[in-house]
Amino acid sequence: MASAPWSALFWVAAISTVGFRIIEGKGPEGAHPEVATKYGRLRGTQASVKGTERLVNVFLGIAFAKPPTGSLRFSSPQPPEPWDGVRDATTYPAVCPQDLDILKGIQKRWKEKHPPFQSSEDCLYLNIYTPADSPKASKLPVMVWIHGGNMIFGAASRFDGSALAAYEDVVVVILQYRLGILGFFSTGDESARGNWALLDQVAALQWIQENIGAFGGDPELVTLFGVSAGSMSASAHVMSPLSKGLFHRAILESGVSQLPIIFQNRSKSAEKIARIFGCEMTTSAALVHCLRQKSEQELIHADLSRQGLGPALDGVFMPKTPEEILAGREVSAVPLMVGVTNHEFGWNSRVTGTLEGFKDVGDRDRIRTTSEAILPVLGIPLELLPMVLDEYLGDTNDLDELRDGFLDLIGDVFIVIPSIKTLRYHRETGAPTYFFEYQHRPSLYHDTKPDYVKADHADEVGFVFGGPFLTGAIRLHGDATEEEKVLSRTMMKYWANFARSGNPNGEGLVEWPAYNTQEQYLEINLKQKVSMKLKEKKVEFWLKTVPEKVDEVRRKHTEL
Repeated sequence: MASAPWSALFWVAAISTVGFRIIEGKGPEGAHPEVATKYGRLRGTQASVKGTERLVNVFLGIAFAKPPTGSLRFSSPQPPEPWDGVRDATTYPAVCPQDLDILKGIQKRWKEKHPPFQSSEDCLYLNIYTPADSPKASKLPVMVWIHGGNMIFGAASRFDGSALAAYEDVVVVILQYRLGILGFFSTGDESARGNWALLDQVAALQWIQENIGAFGGDPELVTLFGVSAGSMSASAHVMSPLSKGLFHRAILESGVSQLPIIFQNRSKSAEKIARIFGCEMTTSAALVHCLRQKSEQELIHADLSRQGLGPALDGVFMPKTPEEILAGREVSAVPLMVGVTNHEFGWNSRVTGTLEGFKDVGDRDRIRTTSEAILPVLGIPLELLPMVLDEYLGDTNDLDELRDGFLDLIGDVFIVIPSIKTLRYHRETGAPTYFFEYQHRPSLYHDTKPDYVKADHADEVGFVFGGPFLTGAIRLHGDATEEEKVLSRTMMKYWANFARSGNPNGEGLVEWPAYNTQEQYLEINLKQKVSMKLKEKKVEFWLKTVPEKVDEVRRKHTEL
């Protein structure tokens, strides 16, 4: 999945040797806006975007926590230290430690343009984009982006909030958080509860509450939005007691936390990790001490793909399972927008994933083998595998039809069905709730993806950020048709309207109805239209038929 978690920071001056100074798309020469935060003054730069004369003030590499190094590795983030004088904020921060080859591969396959990536554990920074002509007292909506990357890769410098800020009069914040073992290692007890990535995000949201007013933003009008692992993270914040009051709307693009594999007790993974790194497991504290002595490179380059790292049921950030929290309506009852694409596992997630059966789907036997590895971790007994495969594959042996059926199965079980479950739970809180299916395959990918791929996982992101209008060091959907430019403007309007009022509708837009018992949703394509009950038969299969069969299987096992 195209997503990931969070990290730390130090002074921008300290990383200037590995950072990348923004030099393209600048405003008037000598335009260096300054702001005073709670911790000290910052000097940024200005950027321009295509199609408007409006400039954007850009502040890069702002520390929202101390560097999570030394004794702070595998610890909750701590507030940053204040400084004297004016700190430079024109340099992209180092990305959190990860396999940079993944980012480089994505850059090539998705035709993106980024500053050069270099990593450091000192990575807990955020970037801010705010309209240059808005008074500091204007209290604009604040849109906080949480990047995706399967919780193991990603960076703030893959995204640029300039176009969204300029066209829609909002303040855009893009944050980083610790990834992989550094973001999620847990011993299952007080020595290392885990969820460091999610706690980094909480720390960033607390920093925003304290400081965003200096950038013209309204701390009472904060919207979380993200894709894939970023969307799952935003979904987790809707459920976490630690995040209550730190945001006021949420937009979830292709991912929610309501999956059995997301939040678990991670103590067994700690034992596996101890063996991999040759650490004594006499006590949890001894294991944490041992891992703190390992180098960044040792931690990142170890093969941990099968070691069960991920968000933990830590009793603090996530005190209960997501299912229990949702069923008990113990969520932040904020306006919620949820979306999926019409081909979630078309290509992107498969080529960045690690499971071989995703990349090369193969024949029925191979699909059965791959499914046998997946369904049990989702709480589906293997006894139901024939029923599930029959629902999606029928009796065909045509390889293309098998591929299409299997990819629909995986997209439904990981993203579409959990998203609809989340929508149904959330609408019961009484909060405004909206649903969309994104359907347009970007023309940019005409020669890089197979023809059978439709709107893929995260394909909408470039349009949400106004990618066709960016002029700087970052490119998202730079080669767009005129129709796609209109689509980008439309999506920016829907998203910003939602951030402003909790309702995406506005002048000149197709009316988007709320997700009520009729389950209406918006089809987002080059033209938009309203539909009802997305994948109605598949939803009934997963939310009615399968649970009934699961209960039957469990009763039989109990009787035996």
